[in-house]
Amino acid sequence: MGDSLLKTGVLIVGAGPVGLALAIELGHRSIPCVLIERNERVGYAPRAKTTNVRTREHFRRWGIADTLRAASPFGMYYPSNVVFCTSLGGHELTRFENAMYCAPGRNPLYSEHGQWIPQYTVEEVMREHAQSLPNVDLRFNTELTTFEQDGDGVHAVVRDLKRNQTLTIEAKFMVGSDGSRSVVREGIGAKMEGTRGLSRNYNVVFKAPGLAEKQKHGPAIMYWQVNAEAPSLIGPMDQGDKWFFMPTGMKEGSKLDVANTPDLIRKATGIDLPYEVLSTDEWVASRLLANNYRDRRVFLAGDACHLHPPFGGYGMNMGVADGVDLGWKIAAVLQGWGGPELLDSYEQERKPVHNMVLDEAVANHAMLGNQLWKEGLDGDNAEGAAMRREVGAVIQAGKLREFTTLGVMLGYRYEHSPVIVADGTRAPGHDYINYVPTSRPGSLAPHAWLHDGSSLFDHFGLGFTLLASKDAPSEAMDQARIQARAAGVPLTVIQPQESGIADLYPTRFTLIRPDQHVAWRADAWPHASAGLFEKISGRAPSLTTAGV
Repeated sequence: MGDSLLKTGVLIVGAGPVGLALAIELGHRSIPCVLIERNERVGYAPRAKTTNVRTREHFRRWGIADTLRAASPFGMYYPSNVVFCTSLGGHELTRFENAMYCAPGRNPLYSEHGQWIPQYTVEEVMREHAQSLPNVDLRFNTELTTFEQDGDGVHAVVRDLKRNQTLTIEAKFMVGSDGSRSVVREGIGAKMEGTRGLSRNYNVVFKAPGLAEKQKHGPAIMYWQVNAEAPSLIGPMDQGDKWFFMPTGMKEGSKLDVANTPDLIRKATGIDLPYEVLSTDEWVASRLLANNYRDRRVFLAGDACHLHPPFGGYGMNMGVADGVDLGWKIAAVLQGWGGPELLDSYEQERKPVHNMVLDEAVANHAMLGNQLWKEGLDGDNAEGAAMRREVGAVIQAGKLREFTTLGVMLGYRYEHSPVIVADGTRAPGHDYINYVPTSRPGSLAPHAWLHDGSSLFDHFGLGFTLLASKDAPSEAMDQARIQARAAGVPLTVIQPQESGIADLYPTRFTLIRPDQHVAWRADAWPHASAGLFEKISGRAPSLTTAGV
């Protein structure tokens, strides 16, 4: 037994993608952090498999987008099709091509395409990068036992499970990214509120040599099997003939284990092979949101504060965005240029986004294979073919919002944030499919490709970025630099010359935050007395549009 003391800037509990994203954000800003994980390695269950365009844009900022691309088990050009069929050995109903925008190539709307890749591989790439950062201390086999906080920081006791030793960690802040059964959430007294038990489902990982060649529908990332035997999702997961299988909406009392699952896979697919089940994992779909994301110096992120059905692939990606948002804000406070309103803005900005995404996931959950099956759908006759066309049309109308969701990935906005200066323009309506770029404050900064082949985002700084139009006076840009220095706020100034950027950024000046969201825009640079940098860094809550 032993007891020792470690001091750090931030203690992060849970080393999944959320905790790793937070650690990477802090590490890139030279903020010391300790990341603890009670398990000895990342998980291998078939959880998230889609790393969406926005998350890969963060990977691009961190310099590891190419590393993740190279780790793709089937290669980047494997088609990200989603096929609806009666079974892998049966009839096709319809398909969605390039689901989740995974096709490589340049799109003007974003700097990185999506990627179909197992979550555990994503975590391995993130972990290796986090461990390469000198200020990140990653400790597996370590669990949080107790914590308390005061005006100076958080005092946590953790246990090394292998050595059976305790360690006291003193941190300025602590973040619980420790999942749906969050110990940190319980410790701050936050409660999950919403609807539990929308459906019972299973995640199964199995080996099936020859299944890729036996199935009838060509390469795809996911096959929705609509049949009476076992409505389910199934698809390739990794090299070595490893697949995932997800029977949906299972009845109470039914149970899957290693012994009975191969027969269910045979019934679901209509293909008889020697299936080897590697794992089964029951999960219950719910719509839950924490009533509070914070208690003073302790925060919640990821599944610790929001849970929803996985349909749409939002969970891991939304959690990574939590880590990014919280990471740069805590770093700003620890570096001395961020104020209390910056920390308050975390829940104020993220919770409305979580609510919107939870609604999308629940809407997608409402149409599963269980609801689509009709007797005779698999018939080898004219009536069966007609029925399949009819059901295929229903699927196209109902599932478009699940696989073609750029409006959700990129179109969310931070309205009513205390660290964003509204400009009085009307908020556009929410559209889950169509993403229309806008430089309106609170929105994601519009993307553009520059003539040298780089992304506009590549030129944004680690702190705030002032994007000036081609005709912006140099005196104003000099004033911006002087005011930023006086406020202690890191600022990069760019003035792109490509004419098309003026359509995306119609004002002369646009201030962009470290997370690539717009904080302020106007045609004239404000006087120092307006306190713009104090406002967007959380130190001057009274600033209004009129003040600038």
